[in-house]
Amino acid sequence: MTETTLAESFDGRRFTYRLPRESSIGPGDFVTIGVAFPETAEHPGDALVMGQVLTRATERGDAVGHGRVLGELRPDGTVVGSGGDPFTSHDLTPAGAGVLEALQARERATLRIGELHHSRGNVDALLQPLRFNRHTFLCGQSGSGKTYALGVLLEQLLIDTDLPMVILDPNSDFVRIGELLASASTEDAARLRELDVRVLRNDGEHHPVSARLTAMTAASQAAVLQLDPLTDRGEYNTFLRMLESATGEGATSGVIDPAAAVAREIAEDGTIDPQSIPRALRASKEPDAQALAQRIENLGILEWDVWARVGQSVSEVLDEGPRAVVVDLGSLHTHEEQLAVSLALLDDLWADREARSPRLIVIDEAHNVVSAEPATQLQRLTTERVIQIAAEGRKFGLWLLLSTQRPSKIHPNVLSQCDNVVVMRMSSPADVAELESVFGFAPPELLAATPYFRQGEALVAGGFVPAPAIIQMGARRTVEGGSDVAVPMPG
Repeated sequence: MTETTLAESFDGRRFTYRLPRESSIGPGDFVTIGVAFPETAEHPGDALVMGQVLTRATERGDAVGHGRVLGELRPDGTVVGSGGDPFTSHDLTPAGAGVLEALQARERATLRIGELHHSRGNVDALLQPLRFNRHTFLCGQSGSGKTYALGVLLEQLLIDTDLPMVILDPNSDFVRIGELLASASTEDAARLRELDVRVLRNDGEHHPVSARLTAMTAASQAAVLQLDPLTDRGEYNTFLRMLESATGEGATSGVIDPAAAVAREIAEDGTIDPQSIPRALRASKEPDAQALAQRIENLGILEWDVWARVGQSVSEVLDEGPRAVVVDLGSLHTHEEQLAVSLALLDDLWADREARSPRLIVIDEAHNVVSAEPATQLQRLTTERVIQIAAEGRKFGLWLLLSTQRPSKIHPNVLSQCDNVVVMRMSSPADVAELESVFGFAPPELLAATPYFRQGEALVAGGFVPAPAIIQMGARRTVEGGSDVAVPMPG
């Protein structure tokens, strides 16, 4: 390098630099800095410090900016520490492939999802699988490759970890995750074939997507019925007495009491057929019981395909211990059914949290489940449950992986709990600004590049990556369930 090259650090953790203007080094690039430390037990002499450039500007014809120290490269090829001693150096150069690989080895990053852009040579982009014990957020506008990237991430987690997962799939994008591509390596194919991956889908061929209405919490059942405890206080009170009768706690001796009427419909095994509820309510002469029966029939809730009658519910399938369960919400007819089965599942996972069984909860198009502005009681209750899992679920082994096109559509109390982030092309300045305000660990200069990303490019930052980096996502091993429809062309 020329004499204008200068790198300085007053604390050994951050550094400033000055380079010739023609230098190609810029934000995100990894560099090595040759430093002549005074000889000590810790520093036997000259050392090679590894850093990452975060900013670049032009000053008096030179390129200037700052970065952070990532560690010291030892003669044996390992990276240790993260700085701590001041230095001045005239030797700053791009880091080679071996240096980057040493950094990833230090951080036990083994989960391959693509290739690093900020490297001189082909270097795998590796994540730290153990850091998926934190919540993860993935976003990208339409056409950015977000769904494909999520598929790569899920496949790699299946291959490299034993982490059980449940995938809420509103667009049927992951229903073919068990179907291998011919391009998959022999090792990856063998690993995926041995896994118990189940697809729940209401298509007459797969195990159906279903929940048990009468097994849901009282608040969740009321949300399905669109009951408000104040606005609909008469019907709501009748509903509560009806639930009490199912546990033998609230039935009275009056023959016209709706609770007693419902109690007579309880089967010997303690269950109740939802279809019998309107009949039992109509047997009562109470106006509120009659109104509740009309509500149930008018909404057509009991006709939803999502209610388990003979087969297993989604939660019961999870209890059998499969490695992954894809819940094809896209095979349900209405958004309300999608929310009902999502809420039932989330409620059950939260109720069993004391078992501390690790599970990754993947929610694609997450704004449909955890809305920033929930409009209905069912939306509000589902959003509140995800907020609770985001705030408290980590210590119980319940970890979220949320994917959406717009971060502004996700409730801020969930977004702020995510410690890992994957950002693909985002053209909206407002979205980029929000990402910068929420994810302070993502360098603003790298976020500023996201509007110019090509398909499949992504910024990864947070606890699951050794350092923030722009990457190109790797290839899928399994068949993508959903893809864009091509424009018909003549001939």
